[in-house]
Amino acid sequence: MWNWIKKWWSVIRQPPKYFSLGFLTLGGFIAGIIFWGAFNTGMELTNTEKFCASCHQNDVYQEIQSTIHFTNRTGVRAICSNCHVPHDWTDKMARKMQASKEVFAWLTGAISTPEKFEARRREMAEREWTRMKKNDSLECRNCHEFVYMDFTRQSTRASKQHSTALADGSKTCIDCHKGIAHHLPEMKGVEGF
Repeated sequence: MWNWIKKWWSVIRQPPKYFSLGFLTLGGFIAGIIFWGAFNTGMELTNTEKFCASCHQNDVYQEIQSTIHFTNRTGVRAICSNCHVPHDWTDKMARKMQASKEVFAWLTGAISTPEKFEARRREMAEREWTRMKKNDSLECRNCHEFVYMDFTRQSTRASKQHSTALADGSKTCIDCHKGIAHHLPEMKGVEGF
């Protein structure tokens, strides 16, 4: 094994002796395409409902099934990644890096039981609310565009809030819509509750 590694290392270090520069360039280009395809496919697989439910089958995935985001009169349905993963590539990659800590917590057993999950629900919810507040509820706005809201079809309270606080930027979606898809944790001390 060691001799094989030494042989290939000497081939890589020296100027092209066995392969032309064109062959190496083309090979590198093809390898890059294969890597990018595999990487992108892997990232997209982690955006599927099946992937999310594989860990969250007994907690938040059950909760969303009774909400308007899961079943509604129009048949338009949000899946986990619609709300928890930004759509733009750079923001998506940053979120995937953050989510690796959540996967680590699950793997190490920190949230592996319903009791452990509930014990950390407030902490996890606050982190998500902060993230969404910081990005002006970007994931909500991917589907719900303010300019297309028909205030005449909204309740009086919603119409007032959307046409004032949302319009002037003093509030964002998550300020009022905490718990729209998941059960709320203990809300003592949370503004508006």
